[in-house]
Amino acid sequence: MIDLSKLTTEMRNPDTMNLDQMTPLEIASIMNHEDGNVVRAIKEILPSVDQAITWATESLKSGGRIIYIGAGTSGRLGVLDAVECPPTFGVPKELVVGLIAGGDQAFVEAVEGAEDSKTLCEEELKGIGLRKEDIVIGLAASGRTPYVIHGLRFAGHMGCKTVAIACNQDSDIGREALLAIEPLTGPEVLTGSTRLKAGTAQKMILNMISTGSMIGVGKVYENLMVDVKQSNEKLVVRSQNIVMTATECSREKAKDVLEQSDGHVKTAILMILAECDAATAREMIVEAGGNIRKAFSIDRKEF
Repeated sequence: MIDLSKLTTEMRNPDTMNLDQMTPLEIASIMNHEDGNVVRAIKEILPSVDQAITWATESLKSGGRIIYIGAGTSGRLGVLDAVECPPTFGVPKELVVGLIAGGDQAFVEAVEGAEDSKTLCEEELKGIGLRKEDIVIGLAASGRTPYVIHGLRFAGHMGCKTVAIACNQDSDIGREALLAIEPLTGPEVLTGSTRLKAGTAQKMILNMISTGSMIGVGKVYENLMVDVKQSNEKLVVRSQNIVMTATECSREKAKDVLEQSDGHVKTAILMILAECDAATAREMIVEAGGNIRKAFSIDRKEF
């Protein structure tokens, strides 16, 4: 029998022993208070997050991918972070991948036994062509999920950088990875329900890793999403606003340069800043590795 008694995430919270007798406001208040512990816990492990961002950035720059692996809530959080990257940063969907035990069906419905498989994650990593340039990030609130343990083990054998994110110290997945990120979020308000504080902590850390690495590869200028895709009406307007904010131009000017740049926000911004045409701006961006600040410093006489 699995011994969960020593896992912090499985312990009872002494402040919520009468949870079933609390008013709605009291429930919301205690949950809000406990969520504050998540922020403090993550602050303690920021140096480890820094290392994960650095490795993820290096992977992307070397042609690798960010790959999340997890089961249940942890797996869903990895998939969620992955699917948000293409519309936010204009990257192909294959660049940030979320693998969840049990496959796509498991995102909306539990797949019994999938998380306990010792071979499934390895098979899935082989299926997406795992290579040493990729970084594999394993997620498990408990830190003991076999699907994740064996996935990280296989990734390590392939020469990948591996990161484990758990909410218990000295976790099984942490020992399997090159880097363990283990914020101590404490017992849950509802005993063992790790979709709460532990899930919040994992999502916050994934936000940092994906956003930080995308900044590192030039997907952000100042604090603007300059590779955002205009996939709906809201994002069309947002793209115009980004160009206007970055260059202090009018909306009409923003619309004009976006049309000339085939809707590519980064190119449109550089067209205005560098006073050049779309073709030249594209060349400058390529020369600068996608970074607008670097591109703007390039001598335009070269083009």
